[in-house]
Amino acid sequence: MSFTAEETAYLLSQPLARIASVSSDGQPDVVPVGFEFDGTYLYVGGIDPSSTRRARNVRGGNNQVALVIDDLVSVDPWTPRFLRVYGTAELIEREGSGSPYFSGRAIMKITPTISWSWNLNAGTSEAHDDDFAPRRTVHQPAA
Repeated sequence: MSFTAEETAYLLSQPLARIASVSSDGQPDVVPVGFEFDGTYLYVGGIDPSSTRRARNVRGGNNQVALVIDDLVSVDPWTPRFLRVYGTAELIEREGSGSPYFSGRAIMKITPTISWSWNLNAGTSEAHDDDFAPRRTVHQPAA
């Protein structure tokens, strides 16, 4: 399976995520990042992405990462929504992005393995209730 049309629209509408990685000594690290989504993969770049702790963690053999993309539709009533992605990361050289932060340098390419989305239709007539569970998707490797 892959992301639904609703999940894809949400990913394309959000400029900021939080990415978590783990060092070789087991220390977790989480940091806010900009990201791009091409319909299959997520890309995390930056000003000097190859020198970041997350890049060192991946180079060190810990290629499992987690991303959270979230926002608040409203604070009254409290209306959060999110997409959480578990995946595997690799450092690649990528060309063709419209942004210098996501091409022409060693950036992180994330292949989603499992994702959860919740309340992405917030603000519509399909409001959530307390019993609503996140939508879980197991992603298949790209062909």
